Amino acid sequence: MTAGRSELSVGQVAQRSGVSVSALHFYERQGLLSSRRTQGNQRRFDRSVLRRVAVIRAAQQAGIPLAVISRAFGELPPDGVPDQADWQRLSAAWRQELDSRIRHLQALRDRLGGCIGCGCLSLAECRFVNPDDASADSGTGARAFDV
Repeated sequence: MTAGRSELSVGQVAQRSGVSVSALHFYERQGLLSSRRTQGNQRRFDRSVLRRVAVIRAAQQAGIPLAVISRAFGELPPDGVPDQADWQRLSAAWRQELDSRIRHLQALRDRLGGCIGCGCLSLAECRFVNPDDASADSGTGARAFDV
């Protein structure tokens, strides 16, 4: 990282990116961002960190965990700026994870809707709590809630 005009203070990065200073410090501790220290022990970030922060924010808004973002950044040069090709590659990989999560949530929603829709609240009939009446062999009552 070269000193000079291309560097920003943590406050400047926060202002430009819309991310709090504490979040930037957290991202740095997690290895998602890097900075150098001045002689006065102040952080200085290369201006290119703004692109990394934008990718982090976009990925988080899509529900991608920081650990997954960190692994993806591990494929980039340490101070590398993700370019359009990098973003396409990262987003294609993340899309598979999101599609899987969406399928899981839709199945959960459909099972939950079936229970609420029928109003049975019966462990003998409820497709959500007792799919295929699996608890019938355990006896009567709310067996799933026995401690």
